[in-house]
Formats: sequence, structure tokens, C-alpha cells
Amino acid sequence: MQVVLIIVTYGRKALLSRLLAHLEKQTRSPDRVIVSAPDESHVEIYEPRQYAISYAFGAHGCTAQRNKALDVAALTGTEIVVFVDDDFIPADDYIELVEAGLHDNPDWGVLTGRVVFDDVCGPGLSFDEGLAKLEAAGHAADQGEPAVSHRQGAYGCNMAMRGSDIGAMRFDERLPLYGWQEDTDFSRRLAGSKSIVQLNALRGVHLGVKGGRISGVRFGYSQIANPVYLVRKGTMPARSAASLMTKNVTANLIRTARPEPHIDRLGRLKGNILAAYHILMGRIEPEFILKL
Repeated sequence: MQVVLIIVTYGRKALLSRLLAHLEKQTRSPDRVIVSAPDESHVEIYEPRQYAISYAFGAHGCTAQRNKALDVAALTGTEIVVFVDDDFIPADDYIELVEAGLHDNPDWGVLTGRVVFDDVCGPGLSFDEGLAKLEAAGHAADQGEPAVSHRQGAYGCNMAMRGSDIGAMRFDERLPLYGWQEDTDFSRRLAGSKSIVQLNALRGVHLGVKGGRISGVRFGYSQIANPVYLVRKGTMPARSAASLMTKNVTANLIRTARPEPHIDRLGRLKGNILAAYHILMGRIEPEFILKL
């Protein structure tokens, strides 16, 4: 099966180079890697030995960059598309297990892996620290979890699907910059009547690197505006959106007095309040963060 792996990156040249080198160790190499960045200044040109590589320049923001890469991919004949963040380290058998999982299970629409360590809420890990976490997790599936579990949406740091299912479908660019829940929206639209599954043996570490992320106010606005927008759109259940927003606003409120050094809690809370005000006024506009 032809496998294309897409990486969106912004302002993380050294990290991207480490990831591209790490992909050379895959037991089943991707046939092609597409790196999507706003321009050449965000990448160090890498010449792989085990796979072909191409670059998609000219878009800015997670959804737009992923769409640019999909356009470059020319999905005719591409049987599997894998998305990984530039700060996600896949286990060496990641592509092999993705290919086997989608080949053997035609009822799976979207496949995501088990993140054995995720520092997205922490200060972020270095690449070497992430490798150590992945090694410490071992090679076996977590025996405390089912081999396959169903999900409401895929985790965008690592997700795979069939090129034939994607077709002309694209990520919603009304969710700009960091995106925030664009993975849920896209995976639910794409899966349709098929399942979104997490494969326990499919492993990786999400470094949670903070460089290249958006401001606290912008992110806080997205924490409220994006779930409400997706409820209106029909790709997120109202109960899930309410739970997500409540959890985030509560965390921002409680921790504003003593915030973590790596999180702008006050900025996020300001963004939460502004988005809530706009929604009360009947304004549901995720792209408003571009004006902040």
C-alpha cells in the first residue's frame, strides 16, 4: 500500500530535522513524506535515504498547511495518509502497524495511536527525553487496555486514514492557526459510518513543545469559540463540547493566581471571556483570533 506521511511545522527547524532522521528507522518506511511549512525559512532541507520527501510551502496555520500538503499529495493512488505533528515521535513499527490495521479492517475509517507520554500540558520535552520515554514504555501493548478502543475523534498529533476516503475532503480553515479541535472535526466527517479507533499497540510520544504555538489570548478564545462552532456544525456532541469548555475554563480560573511558567493562564482566561461574550451576542467566529 502506498503510504504518505504529512508533517505540519512552524518555527521548529531543528526538531523537524530530528524527526525526519528518526523516521529512517521505521520497520516499514513511508513511501513519501510531505513537510508543510509557511516558507523555506521554517525547514532545514533533509535528504532521506529510506523514503522520498517533498515540501509544501505557502500556507500558514495547521488546517491550511495540512490542506496544502493534501493538495501536493495528489491522493489518486495514495492508499494511506498519516498525519503526525512535528513534536510527535512514533515508535519504529508505527507505519507497519498502521498499514496492517487499515488493510485488515475495512470498517476502520480513522486510526490513531496510544500516546504513551504526552507533555502537552507540561513544559515540553526535548527530543532525547521523548526517545527515553518511548523506550521506557517498552514495545508491548498496554495490557491494562483493550487492543482496540473506539473514540469520538482522533488525536491530531498522530492519525491515519485511507486516501480514497479523504478524496476532496479538506480540513476546515475557519479553524485557523493552531486549529484546536480541527482533528475531531475532520476525523468525524471523514469516518462517517466507519469507526474511529485507537490501536493500543500503535505507540508514540507527544513532546508538547511550546515554541511555535499561539498566544494565550488567542488560544483561550479558541477554547470556547471552536467547540461551539463545531456543535453548530454537527461534528462535536454538545455534551462533549460543554465538558471540554468547562474543564478548560475551570483550569484557567484556578491557576491564574499561580500559573505554570509555560502557560499564559491569564491570557487564556481573557480569551475565554471574550469568546463567551461574542457567543452571547450571537457571534460564532473562530477566525476572529486572527484579529487579536
